[in-house]
Amino acid sequence: MKQKTHPVNNPVLFVDGEHEWQGISTMKTNETRVINGIEHYVVHVDISAFSHPFYTGQKRIVDTAGRVEKFMRRYAGQQQGKK
Repeated sequence: MKQKTHPVNNPVLFVDGEHEWQGISTMKTNETRVINGIEHYVVHVDISAFSHPFYTGQKRIVDTAGRVEKFMRRYAGQQQGKK
């Protein structure tokens, strides 16, 4: 592998509200926290698998009848008038 071509990965603590998990990233922040003797950069994220509606099961299904059926019901009277 060539030297000096890959970015440096740092230990990072990702924080999403009350959830925290450790990983590695090229990001650096001013806030750090020491975990098990290793200094981690703290990265606050707005949304993650812990809070995203798709992963938490809180998503709403808006269209239950289907778009084609809704369109046909809405414009069915207009097509009958043209015949």
